[in-house]
Amino acid sequence: MTRSNAMIIRKAYEDFALGNVPAVFAAFDPSITWHVPGHSPLSGDYTGHDQVGSFFQRTMELSGGLFSIDVHNVLAEGDLVVVLATANAERRGVSERFPEVHVWKMKDGKAIEFREYQGDEQREDRFWS
Repeated sequence: MTRSNAMIIRKAYEDFALGNVPAVFAAFDPSITWHVPGHSPLSGDYTGHDQVGSFFQRTMELSGGLFSIDVHNVLAEGDLVVVLATANAERRGVSERFPEVHVWKMKDGKAIEFREYQGDEQREDRFWS
């Protein structure tokens, strides 16, 4: 039996929380596209494991490794998975929590696209800049 798309994405978040990046990438298609809105040093479009890996690394550098995601709900229908989450980070001694919606597009059991929607894009831009 194949795992559902919701289970694949939920496990990817669990693996990320454990620092198991190779397991996270196992859920991603090699040509995944990753979209982060805004105008911060993290904003932009990333393609493939190398660029997404660089995005993860930059996120950890900017937060001094103090970054995590709380998953509140995972909703799935067909090849679309929506995650209601809170991103937690610390930067320059300031801790913040950001409500976000993450939208994943799946194909053949792999994530092919990720889009982040921020509750307050300007506040996140200020924090990461």
